[in-house]
Amino acid sequence: MISLADWAFGRLDATPVWRRLAAAHVNYSVDEVRRPAWNIDFYSTALPGERPGPPEPGGPWEHACRLVRDYEFSPPEIVRALYDPAAPLLGRDMLLEARFHGMHFYCGVRVTDVVDETRDSTDRVWGWAYETLEGHLERGKVTYEVVKRQETGEVLFVVSCHSQGAPTLDPITSLGWRLFGRRTQLQFYRRCAERLRLFVQATLHGEHPLPGPPSAVGDLVCAPSDARMHRLDAVAIHRVAPG
Repeated sequence: MISLADWAFGRLDATPVWRRLAAAHVNYSVDEVRRPAWNIDFYSTALPGERPGPPEPGGPWEHACRLVRDYEFSPPEIVRALYDPAAPLLGRDMLLEARFHGMHFYCGVRVTDVVDETRDSTDRVWGWAYETLEGHLERGKVTYEVVKRQETGEVLFVVSCHSQGAPTLDPITSLGWRLFGRRTQLQFYRRCAERLRLFVQATLHGEHPLPGPPSAVGDLVCAPSDARMHRLDAVAIHRVAPG
């Protein structure tokens, strides 16, 4: 296997592509979002709990927040990300590599919301959301939140999303999206929850579920840190900004 640092994002020179995201705009308006043309999804997954009250130092809520902040929960077989870790989270541009069935699509998103609040005097919530940029194969927004219900001690990972395929996809990408897109999207949500739950559990048992810090590409990092490149990635179909 080849590390991301040696061969970032397959055969793509990803850094210039990431830099161009700064000039891109969000590719939809929230006023457009309505069923049935849009998928509106909500997923809530239980993580290891805590005692009732505020989040415990070094407890499941804190560990989950760290993993979500660093995009470590993303399943590398489906989605990987390139970003500047020194940039503030709010406004951060991320180049995503969506991978399915021999096709790799490189699309930009921007973090447009950071959540850090107590809701209804009971739920401690931290998270963030990104929205799709021009050229993305989808249009929409995904919000990732870690919630502690302080009355019960329950800790949850909550994903909410509205999305649709971009109407400007090229023919090859459009075919791939029709065949695999929605199914892969739903699989992505499930795998995110599975990974985060397993990683939090392992950390609480003193284990190190990830191999170390993310691979570096210049000043950028590739997440999640357990992503690896395989030689077959070089023969995959690559599309930059297919939408």
